[in-house]
Amino acid sequence: MNPVLSTLLFSVLLLLTHRIQELVEACSCAPAHPQQLICDSALVIRAKISSEKVVPASDDPLDTHKMIRYEIKQIKMFKGFEKLKDVQYVYTPFDSSLCGVKLEANNKKQYLLTGQILNDGKVFIHLCNYIEPWDDLSLSQKKSLNQRYQMGCGCKITTCYMVPCSITAPNECLWTDWLIERKLYGHQAKHYACIKRSDGTCSWYRGGPPPEKEFIDISEP
Repeated sequence: MNPVLSTLLFSVLLLLTHRIQELVEACSCAPAHPQQLICDSALVIRAKISSEKVVPASDDPLDTHKMIRYEIKQIKMFKGFEKLKDVQYVYTPFDSSLCGVKLEANNKKQYLLTGQILNDGKVFIHLCNYIEPWDDLSLSQKKSLNQRYQMGCGCKITTCYMVPCSITAPNECLWTDWLIERKLYGHQAKHYACIKRSDGTCSWYRGGPPPEKEFIDISEP
């Protein structure tokens, strides 16, 4: 084989191998409506980040993994009262490939943090949780954190990527942001909650000013 061609093929192979390794190591999360992420979380709080520190992931001296420990100032807790009253620290993987979260510390920025509570009582957060700057949330989302999202935790939110798509059970709501706007957190994610009715069926409810009808009787808002 021609030496130049051989070198070129080797370079391409090396590049592809590196790219495949990057894809394998990358963090990936299944798309989910904010309501679903909040329902699946053990803890939901509004907080400011006071400081950050890199700490060992465990007490095992052979474990080389690191965690970022964020010291926070809890402003309000929306979920998790039965397990924790006040949260001082949250932990996340140091590596972004392991879904570690990078937050801004030592400024006035506030976050909505959702996560899990580990057996040792530590609060663990990662990129697959719903973590957003507080000011980026819509008024409807902020109001829904108190009770509305919880009212729909028995509902199933199904993502619609392409037509045709339809609900397959009475307790489902179709999430169509990606289909209509080509982004996940669009108008529906920011302004609607999927709420269970008294008859067991689920339907989209728009927050904000009181609507003429409490529930929307269509699949897509």
